[in-house]
Amino acid sequence: MNCKNCNITLSETDDFCRSCGAKTIRNRLTVKNLLVDFGEQYFNLDNKLLQTFIKLFTKPEDVIDSYINGTRKKYVNVISYIAIAITFSGLLIFIINKFFPDMMDFSVFASPGQEEFQKKNVAFVQEYQSILMILYVPAYALMAKLTFIGLKKYNFTELNVVFFYIQAQMSIALFFITLIFVSFGVKYGEIGIFVLPLMILYGAWVLKRLYNLTIGQIILRTLLFLLILGIALTALSIVVAIILFMTGDMDVMIEAQKTAKEASGN
Repeated sequence: MNCKNCNITLSETDDFCRSCGAKTIRNRLTVKNLLVDFGEQYFNLDNKLLQTFIKLFTKPEDVIDSYINGTRKKYVNVISYIAIAITFSGLLIFIINKFFPDMMDFSVFASPGQEEFQKKNVAFVQEYQSILMILYVPAYALMAKLTFIGLKKYNFTELNVVFFYIQAQMSIALFFITLIFVSFGVKYGEIGIFVLPLMILYGAWVLKRLYNLTIGQIILRTLLFLLILGIALTALSIVVAIILFMTGDMDVMIEAQKTAKEASGN
């Protein structure tokens, strides 16, 4: 009998290949053993994905530092984990658009006359969510580099790994949180108001564990991070405003806002 993965000769009593570690398959594929294999892969307590998800909430330094320091068999590697997170995010948008379309209403956050502009923004984010998720990470890593100046534990590349894990973990967790909320009629946009503080707290807690900081130290660093983020968002808003002005969309938005105010006044 040979291993079906690396073709090395196995004995009849080998349950796993001594060369590649693959499980020995003796039976033909049936629905029953397919379900058993699926359960073993994704729902047993020793599963790497489940262990990675749990540990990123309980001991994130074990997962992140293990990957950075070269131990990469125990947990899901950062590239695979972000890919899983992107899959979960795409599935979430599909489920909401398919079964809870009314929950995607963001008009409550738009000024009068800007509802159409808000819809375009939401559509853009949905279409390019995977790209945006990846682009956020280097920006966060750069801000963290500035925030934790003086602490040289992680370089810029390693901080990207840190925030890829944080971003992926929150995306996977939000899949389940969001489905629970929308099933009770909570708007998708309103969920963000509840979730945003949790994301900040989780990110701060992970960085506290990684840098071994005190509560006071991480509070000060988090405030500095939020200040840097605020400056970055202000700069981005100015750039967006300039683009809207140059393309003429700013005039359209102003006219729509005036029309909405006149209509509400009548």
